[in-house]
Amino acid sequence: MKLEMTLPERPGLLHAVPVLNIFALLQLFFLLGPALVLQSGVTVELPPSKFQMERYQNSIVISLGPGEPEPRIHLGRDLVTLDELSERLTSLRETGAPAKTIVLLQTDKGTPVGMEREISERVLDQGFRMAVVGKNTLGTSVPALKPSAK
Repeated sequence: MKLEMTLPERPGLLHAVPVLNIFALLQLFFLLGPALVLQSGVTVELPPSKFQMERYQNSIVISLGPGEPEPRIHLGRDLVTLDELSERLTSLRETGAPAKTIVLLQTDKGTPVGMEREISERVLDQGFRMAVVGKNTLGTSVPALKPSAK
């Protein structure tokens, strides 16, 4: 004996659900995508700044984070010492980093000014341009000072 279904078929809503799911995922991708991109991969609490400048495409990011007894130094995502930072900057300059390459310095609020000055001098000694990054009133990271050239 063959069984047959007596209820009428209404697949309209059943076919629309996957399309709505895809639409919702696309909205999430475009709304949350920029918030998930990290610049250097190191979290620092930036001091506020009222100045904004252009965004730099090919920049080198140095981050100074809290640490004991001295602040942690990150070149991009790599944890380095002060001497390793100098060596890496020298090798970048020797391998032909463009003259317009800019170094963005992100410092945590609690970082000693002496350490920031030391790193700034080492960066400028290598012939790179440099900008200090601050947090604007909107909460995004932007260079806070005019780039300095040696």
